[in-house]
Amino acid sequence: MEGSILTSTARTADFSDHTSINTGRTSTRGFAFASMLAVAGALMLSGCTTADTSSDMMRVERAQGSDQNIASLSAVIAANPSDPEGYNVRGSAYGRAGEFRRALADFNKALELNPRFYQAYANRALVQRNMGNQSAAQSDYNTALQLNSRYDVAFIGRGNLYRQAGQLDQAFADFNKAIELDTTDPRAYHNRGLIYQARKQHAQAIEDFSTAISLSPSSPEPYNGRGISYVALNDDDNAFADFNTAINLNGKIAESWANQALVYERRGDKVKAAKSYSHALSLDSKYEPARAGLARVKAGGA
Repeated sequence: MEGSILTSTARTADFSDHTSINTGRTSTRGFAFASMLAVAGALMLSGCTTADTSSDMMRVERAQGSDQNIASLSAVIAANPSDPEGYNVRGSAYGRAGEFRRALADFNKALELNPRFYQAYANRALVQRNMGNQSAAQSDYNTALQLNSRYDVAFIGRGNLYRQAGQLDQAFADFNKAIELDTTDPRAYHNRGLIYQARKQHAQAIEDFSTAISLSPSSPEPYNGRGISYVALNDDDNAFADFNTAINLNGKIAESWANQALVYERRGDKVKAAKSYSHALSLDSKYEPARAGLARVKAGGA
């Protein structure tokens, strides 16, 4: 590609905390990856950086957030109205369904019944974050960690708050702590990888993205993240392989197609680049890196 600056198509999502709704007795760590997070920035030949520009949202898990599941949980609560775990589990289901106010009410009730219920604090923090209440979310993560200083989920959640606020040192410390606690949650590695990437420490970023991939090989986000760092290191072949894998895993993410187009553009194949940029825009008409990329290759005679 001509010029010394590459426009980033990286919307490298954090796997974000929108995942870990924790149900108490079993201390569930199951996670569902967040909706794609808009990340803009410049990819320079000397290195690539990725910067968040919007907060991510909890993905709806249809089975766990279904009306049928919520109704059955409500029946459990009716039979055991003094059990905080019932409210925590139903709050989790409401959260996965995107009904954040109802989720918040349930977590509040769980904490009223058990003020030391650290999973409920972390779950409430997650909902607060999705509602845009960042200060309240941080307070709840802090309380969860005061109650359980080894709770990796809260370190990861708080780390994401710090990272999206641009407090990278604090975020890095939280992700490191989760990893020191031997977390098997890929978000810790993925999100630390994003910080390494922002610092242009691409070898370390690639290592973290690779660990995240090993823990969750069917998720496209870390492939896109790793591919961006490969681009920064001028390793277009490995970058192209990662972007294609991301497309194969989920062909409806505009970022992956725009990332693929970027490699075509760098290789001078403007016809294929234009096709992939156009497909990205068909998936997300507001995705500026694809719009800018398409304008570049058309101006160059695609």
